[in-house]
Amino acid sequence: MYLPVPPQPDCVSAWREAVRLVNARPGHHEHNVLIDVADPLARADLSDPVVALVDAFLKDRDTKRIETVANTIFPAALYRRYGSPTFFTRFTDNVLPKVRSPGKKSWSGYYFERMMQLPQPEGEPLNQLTEIIGRLKDPTVRALNKFELSVFDPLRDVDGSPYGGQCLSFASFKLIGDGDGRRLALTAMYRNHYYIEKLLGNLIGLGRLQQFVAEESGIAMGPLTILSTHATIDVKNGKWNRGDIAALLAACDQAKALAVAA
Repeated sequence: MYLPVPPQPDCVSAWREAVRLVNARPGHHEHNVLIDVADPLARADLSDPVVALVDAFLKDRDTKRIETVANTIFPAALYRRYGSPTFFTRFTDNVLPKVRSPGKKSWSGYYFERMMQLPQPEGEPLNQLTEIIGRLKDPTVRALNKFELSVFDPLRDVDGSPYGGQCLSFASFKLIGDGDGRRLALTAMYRNHYYIEKLLGNLIGLGRLQQFVAEESGIAMGPLTILSTHATIDVKNGKWNRGDIAALLAACDQAKALAVAA
């Protein structure tokens, strides 16, 4: 059982088509939805009218905005300001103390934390990103399908709560193409995915993560693929309903039509 979304050129088109298809399914949800984005950096900020509309929708309903969701995956502004590896330290020292709930050590809400601080049986936590970048840059590494990024941790994430915790479970970088045409692709798997509250911000954040690894490794960007093992067109009682979602989607379609006409 799966629902393939036709390949899309950019993040906004991928979000809209995925929402359209899942919204049409019984119960407004589906399993194993496959999304593919050719250029994850295109239409990926608030200068795009559809991104701005979705962001305003979330802001008006006191929900995490697009950039906030994207930053949980990759803190792009911190990277632009300090560069690598300094931004890792800045994130640990300046960001984590502000976002972590008192007494809660398992989950800060930032996937980026899991990526750069994977606990080890002995010694310091592993920075998975620097380790992946190091192997991508190493010409002696011949395994082209072994650049894996773990987010789900059964020791920290398996509990009695039916909600909360990580939704992004795993990501896999791949070198595709040959010679000068070699590119870095990224596939991410979500165990549960809210397409109104989170999907667009997730697409943008994953694209920025992919760009970081590609630039640090000296490799061109490739496509982004997401597998949502469960996807839902989420309703937040007291914040938005099906009618609000229909109005949002109509406004997004109108904004796209106006942009094309211009």
